Formats: sequence, structure tokens, C-alpha cells
Amino acid sequence: MQASKNVALIAIIACQLMIVLDASIMITALPEIGRSLHLSTTILTWVQNAYILAFGGLLLLGARAGDIFGRKQVFMFGIALFTIASLLIGLAQSSEFLFITRAIQGIAAALATPATLALLSVIFVESKERSKAIALYSAISGIGGSVGLVLGGILTDFISWRVGMFINVPIGIALLIVAPRYLPNTEKSAGRFDFIGALTSVIGMTALVFGFIRAADKGWGNQETIISLLVGVILIIGFIINESRAKQPITPLRLFTDKERTAGYLGRFLFVGGIFSMIYFLSQFLQYVFGFNSFEAGLSFVPMTAVQFCMMYIVPKLLSKFGTSKLLIFGILIAIIGMGWLSRVTMDTNFYVGILLPMIILGVGAGIVFIPFTALGLTKVESQDAGAASGLVNVAHQIGGSVGLAILATVFGTTSPSVDPTKQEFAHAISASITGSAIFLTASLISVACLLLARKRTRGNIQARTPH
Repeated sequence: MQASKNVALIAIIACQLMIVLDASIMITALPEIGRSLHLSTTILTWVQNAYILAFGGLLLLGARAGDIFGRKQVFMFGIALFTIASLLIGLAQSSEFLFITRAIQGIAAALATPATLALLSVIFVESKERSKAIALYSAISGIGGSVGLVLGGILTDFISWRVGMFINVPIGIALLIVAPRYLPNTEKSAGRFDFIGALTSVIGMTALVFGFIRAADKGWGNQETIISLLVGVILIIGFIINESRAKQPITPLRLFTDKERTAGYLGRFLFVGGIFSMIYFLSQFLQYVFGFNSFEAGLSFVPMTAVQFCMMYIVPKLLSKFGTSKLLIFGILIAIIGMGWLSRVTMDTNFYVGILLPMIILGVGAGIVFIPFTALGLTKVESQDAGAASGLVNVAHQIGGSVGLAILATVFGTTSPSVDPTKQEFAHAISASITGSAIFLTASLISVACLLLARKRTRGNIQARTPH
């Protein structure tokens, strides 16, 4: 019995690791992908955005699919689709084909991911066993991004960036063999799919991202830029209207009525937008300006992610001592200091003083904030909304990265004066883009502080009106 549980746990963790890895494994390979497929720095953002937009935008629909069709079945379908998409990405000979297959891979990840944690809870019923399983699951999720950066660099330098996708194929096949035997069936429940909500949100966000990236290449006055941004705004408004009227909305708007929860979602959205964009642009900087190879660029991020990972074990003790709000604001402030320092990069910057040290400071701040952000996003959630609230935390994380990267790509495109910039011009554009990341983090701090302050003031008014 215990052996079966262990096999199931390995299968679930292998799935999660594969999905987390694929969000980062191509970042250090991007310059090589750009050279092989003749893509500019701004257009290259679609290698990431195609995956992240589909993944983040359809996560809640994937969770609903698991409830209706059974989590084991949806998990297996997601893995099968992910495996096929990975093979096709590795075979891609054009940018269009690469972007489409990355989007399909994102859809598959959105189906498989919600089922993993749900299946873990079904398999490990006893609280101590479940805590250990979830801790291992969280640890793998935490280090997956860092491993992806390094692994992507190694494969790109010594074999090919395509191998990063091909390795998913045998893993996916193995999971499809193991899953039917070791994963439990779950009860199916009646429900409706909010297809209109899912489509308007995903297409709307994609149109906005396309508009920003188009502006980076062709300017704000370009007809396609204007049309894309208008379509995006209209569809997002349509999404909000639909969610307010749908019987079973994909995103219950009542989750935003609490200011603490809204602070958790909005603050996370902005914070990840800054961090993810920095990783994208700094990887380009290290390879183009400093002449690092893909492996060296990936290795440069390990100290930051290692510190971030270690902080997650310290944060629970700090939370009990200082509370969620104070610790969150303190963590964002530290991250702003690190990002502001990092934004000063030039082609003459000393790597250890101007890049490695501020990245470690940034890692400390990032390691502090994510647990409080999650706690705020799930605060005072009714039982019927627990799944949607948890899903919304992941959506804010994924979509924040995509939108942040798209907006800051326009900063890069506007600052970089030519298609083939000199190292000095490229470094200046990267500095401006990372300054934009610092602004995103500052916006996160302001939004969190204002919302939490407003919540505190509301509580004070209620207590003042309550008769003693």
C-alpha cells in the first residue's frame, strides 16, 4: 500500500516538475532560438508568453474539468497533450509553429496542474503524511524554475535547445503508463463550463499582450497595435460582465470584495510581472553584453533562487512574530532595493558587485513575499470558493509574468534604437527595462499598502460603531 502511494507521489511530482521546468527551461536558450529562427528580442517574448498566457488563463477551467470529468482522467489527458506538444516544439522549424505548439503545451499544463494537488490530497489522507507530501511537492515547485534555467543552458550549449523539449516525451509516456494503475479515481460532480468567461479572458489578455509587443516593434500609432489593444480592453470588460452574470463563473467576482484578498492577487500580479521580466532581460544581457554562454547565464541565477528557496523555510517563523502585512511590505521593500540596484547595469558593470549581489538581495525579498501573498489570497474564503481562490493565486502569478514581460518589452523596444544594437545600446535598453521591473515592484508595494490600510481603516470604523 505504501509502495503504491510512493509511486503515485513520484508520478505527481514528476508531472509538476516537468510543467515548472518548461516555464523556465527556454529562457537561457532564447538567444540561440532567436538566432536559429531569426527572431528579435521583443518577438522572442512570445516563446514564453504563448505558454504562460494559455497556462494561466485556462487554469481555472482545467480545475473545473477535473471536477466534472474526474481528476485522474483530466490529468492523463493533460499529460498526453503536453507530451505531444513538447515533441512538436522540439521539431519546430518556424516561429509561428513554435508559438502555436507552446500555446498548446500551456493548455495541457492548465489541465494537468490543478489535478496534481487535488490527487495528492486524495492519496494522502492522514494529516502527517499529507503535510510531508505537500512539502515535497512545494519544494520541487520552488526549485524547478532554477533547475530549468541551468538545464536549458546546459542543453543549449552542449547539444541543442530542442532537447529540452524532447526529454518531456519519455517522461510523459512513463507517466501515462503509471497513472492508470497507481492514481485513484475521484468522484465526478455536476457542473457547467464557463467557456465564455475562459475565452474572453484568454483572448482578451492575449490581445493586450500582442498590442504591447506590437507597439515595441511598430510603435503606438500602428493600426494593428491600436486594434489589438482595443479588442483586448473590450474582451476584458466583456469577461467582467459575464462573470457577474454567469451561474457558475470561472472567477467569482465576490472574491475581490475583500481588500486583503485583492491585495494578495493584485500585489502578486505586479510583483511577478517585475521579477519575471527581469529574469528574461538579464539573461539576454549576460549573453549579449557579457558574452556568457547559455549555461553560464543560467548558473548566474542560482544564488538568487537558492536564497529565495531558503527564505521560504524562515518565513513561517517571521510570520508568527511580525504578522502577514508587515512582513509582506518589508519583503517587497527589500526586493525593490535589489531591483533598483540591478537596474544600474551597464556594459562596464562588475558582475559580482553590480549583478550577483543585488540578485541575492532580490532573492531575499522574493523569498519573503510569496507565502504572505498566498495567505492573503486565501484569507476568509468560503468553502465553496476555496478552489477558485487557490486557482486565482496561480492565475495572478502566471498572467502577471506575461503582462509584465509584454509591457517591459515595449520599454526595451522604445529604448533600443535599432534592430541590431551595439553592446552599449543593448545594455542601456536592458537597464531601462529592469528599471521598469523596479517600477512594477513599487506599484505592488503601493497597492498592497493602500489596500491593507483601507482594510484596517474599515475595521476601525466598524469597531467604533459597535456598542460596547
